[in-house]
Amino acid sequence: MEWLLWIGSGLTLIGVVILGYCIVSAYSAKRAGLSDDEIRARLQRVVVINMVGLLVSGLGLMSVVIGILLG
Repeated sequence: MEWLLWIGSGLTLIGVVILGYCIVSAYSAKRAGLSDDEIRARLQRVVVINMVGLLVSGLGLMSVVIGILLG
C-alpha cells in the first residue's frame, strides 16, 4: 500500500498549494482598492477554489491514513 501513501501525499500537497493560491488571491483582492461589489465577486470565486483545495487536501489525507492502516 505504499503507492496509496504517495498518491495521498501528492493530493495533499496539491491541496495545500491551492489553499496558498487562495490566500494570495484574497490578499491581492483586498489590496487592489476595488469597490465592495467587485471585492465580493472576487472573494466568492476564491471561496469556491478554497473549497476545492480543502476537498483535495482532505482526500489526500484520508488516502494517507488508509494506506497506513492497510500497510
